[in-house]
Amino acid sequence: RSTLFPYTTLFRSIIDGSDAAEGGENMLDVILRDERQRRTEELLTLVRALRTGHFRLTSGLHSDRYMQCAALFEHPVASEELCASIADMFRGGRVDVVAGPALGGVILAYEVARSLGVRNIFAERENGKMTFRRGFHVNPGERVLVVEDVVTTGGSVREVIELLRETGAEVAGVGAVVDRSGGSVDFGVLDNRSEERRVGKECRS
Repeated sequence: RSTLFPYTTLFRSIIDGSDAAEGGENMLDVILRDERQRRTEELLTLVRALRTGHFRLTSGLHSDRYMQCAALFEHPVASEELCASIADMFRGGRVDVVAGPALGGVILAYEVARSLGVRNIFAERENGKMTFRRGFHVNPGERVLVVEDVVTTGGSVREVIELLRETGAEVAGVGAVVDRSGGSVDFGVLDNRSEERRVGKECRS
């Protein structure tokens, strides 16, 4: 097991507000958050998942950084530790299942679920609509943690949340490796935390 970095997630949301902060962050929380962000960026750079330069994103915007989380999952030790740290942020509450949207959330959901010791599934598109296939299902009342590698607009995560609610499941929270939205994505949650404003400065020129 590598001990180079204490890997951690950069994004977390709590659906039911049970973990909502009271009175704001204290100084220790801020220091720990900043340290986690620094270490995570260091890891992502090490495995070349986070690259610097000048990139034109699929959104049409330009950025001085580019995230390719698939490069992270080439390295099982690194991805195992990062996913375990995402799981750690949700151990205080009940999670029965971890779900992610294909493709970005497939390996992530598996590793987070393995760390939590719960079931893992993923959703994928069929005829343009997100659905569970391959025998995957959730039961009414099960609490499901939704995970994604990179959140930009949050569209895929919202679709998975809607799919889960249609089945009668409860959404326990949302976790991701990187939040590109600067904390602006709204999943309809009471507590929405972003540990990194943006991965890269974006422009339209």
